[in-house]
Amino acid sequence: MLLQIQNLNVHYQAIHALKGIHLEIKPGERVALIGANGAGKSTLLRAISGIIKPSSGQISYRSPTGDVLLLNEMPPEKIVASGVAQVPEGRQIFSNLSVKENLELGAYSRKGNIHFKQEFEQLFKLFPRLKERLSQNAGTLSGGEQQMLAIARALMAKPQLLLLDEPSLGISPALTQQIFATLRQINEQGVGILLVEQDAYLALENVHRAYVLETGEIKLQGNASDLLKNSEV
Repeated sequence: MLLQIQNLNVHYQAIHALKGIHLEIKPGERVALIGANGAGKSTLLRAISGIIKPSSGQISYRSPTGDVLLLNEMPPEKIVASGVAQVPEGRQIFSNLSVKENLELGAYSRKGNIHFKQEFEQLFKLFPRLKERLSQNAGTLSGGEQQMLAIARALMAKPQLLLLDEPSLGISPALTQQIFATLRQINEQGVGILLVEQDAYLALENVHRAYVLETGEIKLQGNASDLLKNSEV
């Protein structure tokens, strides 16, 4: 198992945002979290990446070295260094820095010599458009290009689990399809993916399995193909 969440609870003061969540991701899987606004999808991603601390429960993660780590006991920077990277909702790129500088910052948690030129070339195979924009200020990119940059920046951390929060938000349908095709390529290279998406059909067409959240609880789970046929979804 790459990631295993057991009986996870998260509170925002008096609000019980996540209620006894159980979730699993196997190595190399693409998994989606779907549900309406306020269902708790983003909260779950933030709990995995250490941005918020659960009230109770356990988040177990098998690192590239084979060690099982409890992410709920680790600070965010250690979680990134262990191979879990998040692409946040709204992209949150550094708009006043160049594309190149944004990419370099993605490798901040890594130790040792980093061959940026070589790694950039690998990223440009996935996102050719970024090569043309390398010296450009990130804030001048289109929404779709910013999303590509946010994903590429996360990949610079060399994750084995990539968390994505609403990657289709504010992007044209054509670019959305392009980005999801690239996510499949990233997954085929061995990176597990946990994807939060409000567009249920888009998500289910691009993952192996999915969990449906409603008011902080998992109401449905299963293979994406089965959930696509489920009238409740």
